[in-house]
Amino acid sequence: MGHREDGAPAAAQGLPPNPVPPPPDPLAASGVHTGRLVGVVVGTAVVYALTSYLLGKTWYTKRVPFHAFDDNGEWLQMDKVGHATTAYAISRGEYELFRWSGVPDRTAVITGGLIALLYQSTIEVFDGYSQGWGFSKGDMAANAAGIALFMGQQYGFGQQKASLRYGFSSSLYPKYRPELLGRTRGAQMLKDYNGQQYWLSVNVAAVLPVGPSFPRWLNLDLGYSGSGLTGGHANPPLYGADGRPVQFRRVRQFYLSPDADFARLVPAGSTGRMLLGATQFIKLPAPALEFNPRDGVRFHPLLPAAD
Repeated sequence: MGHREDGAPAAAQGLPPNPVPPPPDPLAASGVHTGRLVGVVVGTAVVYALTSYLLGKTWYTKRVPFHAFDDNGEWLQMDKVGHATTAYAISRGEYELFRWSGVPDRTAVITGGLIALLYQSTIEVFDGYSQGWGFSKGDMAANAAGIALFMGQQYGFGQQKASLRYGFSSSLYPKYRPELLGRTRGAQMLKDYNGQQYWLSVNVAAVLPVGPSFPRWLNLDLGYSGSGLTGGHANPPLYGADGRPVQFRRVRQFYLSPDADFARLVPAGSTGRMLLGATQFIKLPAPALEFNPRDGVRFHPLLPAAD
């Protein structure tokens, strides 16, 4: 290497400059962020305690000795899909929050799954002591399936190629049984299985060999819902305002619709990606094709419209 007249080494001729290294992952570089971790732990504990207290005071008011019951044949299994979706959402949400706090990936996966199991098991114990309900092995199996879907993908692929999402459209059925299906929209979002849809949202680029220009955010969703449900196993006798009997056919509904994974628009490992992953569990409005044995094929231009 030559030297300049002032004695400093001269740059080698003809060699390309060294590439600029990518910026380090701030979470990996800083390790556990104590302030964030304390906030996540305290927030999770407060939400769990408050939810348990409110459920015990408002929902589960009639206590009986602990018992179990078999509800696997009720509501066309909509409640089971709902349990799996809720367990998945809690698992992934808690995982992303703990990763945001700097907790190592595998520890965050286990923590998210255990917190989801705690939440869902608490509800099942409440059910077991409540009149009109009971501890359901089917519900617990659905909870475990939702948690396993999250943990299996995170351990096996390091990402969520498929996620579970929730959608809702108001239906006509609560007016016939408001005490069971809900009197307000908020209650109906929890109780009216006719208005709920549950979606398996698959990221296309994560499962198919697409080119580099293919949109990484594009998902394709398979949806499931029920219609004509005014009772668990069967519909009770119902009457319209004119006093005439009203009958509804209970059918399963299946959907196909595009969706978006906004977290994939943000760099991997970034705070934005983790927070989006923790919160994106609502099916986005989009055109949908529906099939059910009562009406055949139907097209919905924006949202699946409940009957």
